[in-house]
Amino acid sequence: MSIQCPPDQDSSDQDSSEKSPSEIACKMQEVFDQADCLFSNEQVIAAIDVLAKEINLVLADKNPLIMIVMNGGLVFGGQLLSRLHFPLQVDYLHASRYGDNTQGETLSWHAQPSMDLNNRVVLIIDDILDEGKTLLEIIKYCETQGAKNVMTAVLTEKMHKRKANPNIKADFCGLKLEDRFVFGFGMDYQGYWRNAPGIYAVKGL
Repeated sequence: MSIQCPPDQDSSDQDSSEKSPSEIACKMQEVFDQADCLFSNEQVIAAIDVLAKEINLVLADKNPLIMIVMNGGLVFGGQLLSRLHFPLQVDYLHASRYGDNTQGETLSWHAQPSMDLNNRVVLIIDDILDEGKTLLEIIKYCETQGAKNVMTAVLTEKMHKRKANPNIKADFCGLKLEDRFVFGFGMDYQGYWRNAPGIYAVKGL
């Protein structure tokens, strides 16, 4: 279901703070309507099913602490957790380079884990492995907090040669993506469309 927007409204030169809620909604609806669907909702769910089976085999007897990275890992984490059939604990952290922008360099910590990581097997859950800068910082943080072993599970990985460390690789990965700006299933475009079913690429990006 999409919203109905009045025709011939061009507010692209307006600052977002000057746009009305309806203008912003229309602009974001246009982004969705013009986007390319890379993976359908059914394909994403199938990939999560496979990931869950792999994680069940590896971590069933490890009493892991599942660490969900907000906000991107929220949707993926929610779908994944109910498919893990062993004792575990869940915590979250919020560290981001992007905010509502499409790129960024400085890592900002908004919330650190509340549980003790010392001597724990930690599985970090995130939406995407892109350049890997954020993920590397989170892994380093968990290690400095005394984690026994830090593993990673990402829904998607972008295939390019701009990795912060050429050897970085997620322990569990659901889908490989072309090098475009993507949203959906927890990933956002300017703060919107984390709720989109499936994974989409923004037109022209």
